[in-house]
Amino acid sequence: MIFISVVYIILRGCEHEYTQKNPVNPPDREEIWRLYGTRDWTIVALAQKFRVSRPTIYKVIERARKQEFSPRKSTNKRFLQAKYGMKRLAKVESSLEIKKKSAARRYNKSYPGEMVHFDTKRLPLLRGEVKTLPRDYLFVGIDDFSRELYAAILPDKTQNSAATFLKQVIEECPYTIECAYSDNGTEYKGTPDHAFVALCKTNRIAQKFTRVRHPQTNGKAERVIKTILEMWHEQTIFTSRKDRELSLVRFVNFYNTVKPHTGISNMTPYEKLTNFFFNL
Repeated sequence: MIFISVVYIILRGCEHEYTQKNPVNPPDREEIWRLYGTRDWTIVALAQKFRVSRPTIYKVIERARKQEFSPRKSTNKRFLQAKYGMKRLAKVESSLEIKKKSAARRYNKSYPGEMVHFDTKRLPLLRGEVKTLPRDYLFVGIDDFSRELYAAILPDKTQNSAATFLKQVIEECPYTIECAYSDNGTEYKGTPDHAFVALCKTNRIAQKFTRVRHPQTNGKAERVIKTILEMWHEQTIFTSRKDRELSLVRFVNFYNTVKPHTGISNMTPYEKLTNFFFNL
């Protein structure tokens, strides 16, 4: 609210300037006109009585002849702009507060496998590759409870590739996956004969999806993809696509066993899972 306070002070200053330019309210204008009509009051005397300049008295009398006793609409653009800016800033401040509260609503599921977040990202071309070459796609799965990461590079973003990745996760995962959470991409969502949907049903994995056009609600998967690109892909020079696939395996191992995560009390996913299973 600091921004609003600063602008409020500026606005009050502009409003003061506006008041100085329009110091006579409607009742005072009527009184000036009445006194002036008695011919007992000079312009100088009226200016002294109402503490305004003589030009202001002349303007009041001129407008009073037209029965115009209310101040005209302000032409002070600084005041009008500040007033608009105040409203605009209030909206911005309100939206920031909402985002701050939303960001603060962190949560973790109660046990491993309760929910695994899935997402897909098209990978950049390698250095020296021509632009016409088909892109590879990064598939990720991250356990909501432990932040344990699963990842694979596949040649396309289809339901078959998504099913291939899910099969890999199921085989590698030491606990039962109860729910797969993803966006509404066609690789994850479809009819009962859809490859990913069918594999979920076969393994009794429920599916949940983000709100339509709100992929950011799948925040854990979005965040881990950003981390992978920043910490691994952008920092590594790959000799080939096969080299990139092998490098990803090493990074996933680092992510799960070495890198601490603030969302799980600065533990690694491995430590989080170890603590859970040894305390059952």
